[in-house]
Amino acid sequence: MLAGVNDEEALRAINEVVVDCRACPRLVAWREGVALSKRAAYASETYWGRPLPSFGDPGARLLIIGLAPAAHGGNRTGRMFTGDRSGDWLYASLHRCGFANQSRATHLGDGLRLTDVYIAAAVRCAPPDNKPTIVERDTCATYLQGELQALEAVRAIVALGSFAWDACLRAHRALGRRLPRPKPRFGHAAEVDLGSYTLIGSYHPSQQNTFTGRLTAAMLDSIFLRARATLEA
Repeated sequence: MLAGVNDEEALRAINEVVVDCRACPRLVAWREGVALSKRAAYASETYWGRPLPSFGDPGARLLIIGLAPAAHGGNRTGRMFTGDRSGDWLYASLHRCGFANQSRATHLGDGLRLTDVYIAAAVRCAPPDNKPTIVERDTCATYLQGELQALEAVRAIVALGSFAWDACLRAHRALGRRLPRPKPRFGHAAEVDLGSYTLIGSYHPSQQNTFTGRLTAAMLDSIFLRARATLEA
């Protein structure tokens, strides 16, 4: 199958709408409240405090989907998986697997560049306790749907956690695309052919998973090496 060409103008337009979104009152209040109260370690910093745009190579063939920004990570720095422990794990793995030019992501302007990778999230605002409501989840879903349409060159999607896995399947179906039956179940290294791209599941690199050993660096690397093999097939 010949790869398509990503619609970079559409991706930029989606990001412009995302950063100004105020559709979910609870999330607006939470993200802005966190940006004002701050964490003591970041008391001198100006928090982003808005929805996060997607980030990466606009020509990407690999899409990574997370759950939502961390309150003192992306909600502080203004970039997906930047300034928190989950991002430390994610970008270190992407660097080892040849998708990133460096292993750390600390702030905007830190020099991080991704190659062949675009990073999005199911929900674009930091939610209380990392738990968006169903209404918030569904309100945000149109952004991912638009990105799936615009990312015509994407041949592999890595879903970080079951929430992102389900969000991808819902977006795929909402676009009128076929889903296998029964519904594909999430699992680490679970894989399903969705036609133009392959969906691959990975445990989320949250501290809950990395501190307990449920997710190791080797396990995360194996996911991105599998994604690379899919792109090169």
